[in-house]
Amino acid sequence: MTKYTLRPLEAADQPKIAQLLTESWGSPRVVIGHGRVMDAAALPGLVASQDGEIVGLLTYYVDGKTAELVTLNAYVAEGGIGTAMLEAMKSIVKELGCERIILMTTNDNTDAIRFYQRRGFHMRELRAGAIVAARAIKPEIPLTGKHGIPIRDELEFELLL
Repeated sequence: MTKYTLRPLEAADQPKIAQLLTESWGSPRVVIGHGRVMDAAALPGLVASQDGEIVGLLTYYVDGKTAELVTLNAYVAEGGIGTAMLEAMKSIVKELGCERIILMTTNDNTDAIRFYQRRGFHMRELRAGAIVAARAIKPEIPLTGKHGIPIRDELEFELLL
């Protein structure tokens, strides 16, 4: 893989980011922990690009001393893009005074569960059945996810900085 570059998201990126988020998540609206809704296209984040094409996207939200990873997509597998974006985010939010990063994923996303645990995140909370309420807010959430697993539960992970 040719080397990619990382840079912060800019206002001019918003239309393309909204399109990518819709392709990946069904909408730029993301339901994060406890039924909160965020427009991920309007959040700060990072983009990885290669030869003028976006190959990775990360968005986050900061609330006091907690940073929440809202979306992370590496559009080229096995290239280290997700890890590089996560490391860059850690540096940014540490400078902002954050003491931890949290993220939510669903029970079907075994690839993400493995990815985050290998990078030092710990499972903090399981919210059984939480996706029923999330689906009421965002009907685009499918009933079945990766590997044919029914999407039912929300898992919260945490990384202390």
